[in-house]
Amino acid sequence: MMQVPRKKNLKKGQEVGVFDVPLGVAGSPNDDPVVVSATVDTGAIHSVIPASLLAQLGVQPADRFLYGLADGSEVEYDYGMACLTLQGFPSFYCPVIFGTENQFLVGATTLEIFNLMVDPVDGALIRRVPRARPF
Repeated sequence: MMQVPRKKNLKKGQEVGVFDVPLGVAGSPNDDPVVVSATVDTGAIHSVIPASLLAQLGVQPADRFLYGLADGSEVEYDYGMACLTLQGFPSFYCPVIFGTENQFLVGATTLEIFNLMVDPVDGALIRRVPRARPF
């Protein structure tokens, strides 16, 4: 079997496609964001922020949904909208799940809203060129 050389920035033991990014979280665009380290998880539909932090920032649950987990189980979580900031781009309201303590994930809908895609080898988010149909 041929061995592919390891990328220089991929540390031994680090999984390809699993990396953290700084994520700003606020209740509104006028508020200063709290910056946290969040794991990029393309398998998660929505971003996950601890419920206690969202409450502290004044973010209220809009509804409660049943979510399927990777292990096949289902769990109900509160769901709402928080103002998120990624990679220096202007902040956007994004759907968030009210998670448990120390659970910070950037989900697929947040990446779509920011027009970002994952470079799993380099462990980075890169700007995606949106595609549109001509009218």
